[in-house]
Amino acid sequence: MIRIAIANQKGGVGKTTSAINLATALAAVDWRVLLIDLDPQGNASTGIGIAAAERRRSAYDLLIDGAALRDCTQPTRIANLDIVPATVDLSGAEVELVSVEHRTDRLRQALQSAAGDARYDVCLIDCPPSLGLLTLNALSAADTLLVPLQCEFFALEGLSQLLQTVERVQQRFNPDLGIIGIALTMYDRRNRLTDQVAEDVRSCLGELVFETAIPRNVRLSEAPSHGLPALIYDHNCAGSRAYIALARELITRLPQQRKAA
Repeated sequence: MIRIAIANQKGGVGKTTSAINLATALAAVDWRVLLIDLDPQGNASTGIGIAAAERRRSAYDLLIDGAALRDCTQPTRIANLDIVPATVDLSGAEVELVSVEHRTDRLRQALQSAAGDARYDVCLIDCPPSLGLLTLNALSAADTLLVPLQCEFFALEGLSQLLQTVERVQQRFNPDLGIIGIALTMYDRRNRLTDQVAEDVRSCLGELVFETAIPRNVRLSEAPSHGLPALIYDHNCAGSRAYIALARELITRLPQQRKAA
């Protein structure tokens, strides 16, 4: 199972939208996908159609109580896509983890314990908008990192901080952590600043930046309120088409042996 953390400490950059729609796109081409909602707000769970009352066990049980991964997953309405949902209990996990032994390794231990279970080809981890213990758990457990980056000036400063954090995680917790790519989000061709930010990011990071940019799109914003990924809510909108293209790019960057799964 390939483990991909989707992280950026800045809020509102499209992490959850990217997690939901990439998971859906991969599931649509017969990848067996697990989505882990590690954000206490639980937006990925809501956006995939799992109401709060339907969340039997959650990422909190996985991290704090040491529950088995199989016991914390539940199916979604989308074929090939399961989720470990988030509940409000997760909001206290940051504090509770402080006193726990190996507090940055809890998610990695849970995923390693399920290594013999071949139910999934890929795991996407939706991280909270911070660089706290929940995000550190995701980075410690992940094989690679996907960074959604909003096309605005302040996003560049946040990216620099995130890359520094990745270096520290590589040094202390997960030397094999890589970055699979930077995904430009909320792209607006009518805005000259958007173009400038995109050019700056591409000039600094080169091929690490995905060719596909996710546009600002009303349908992307509407879809979560219906408990649906945009790819199902409106398959033909500009945002959905962009995420399908981004998923294609993502697949080409994943290990070759998994593409045949």
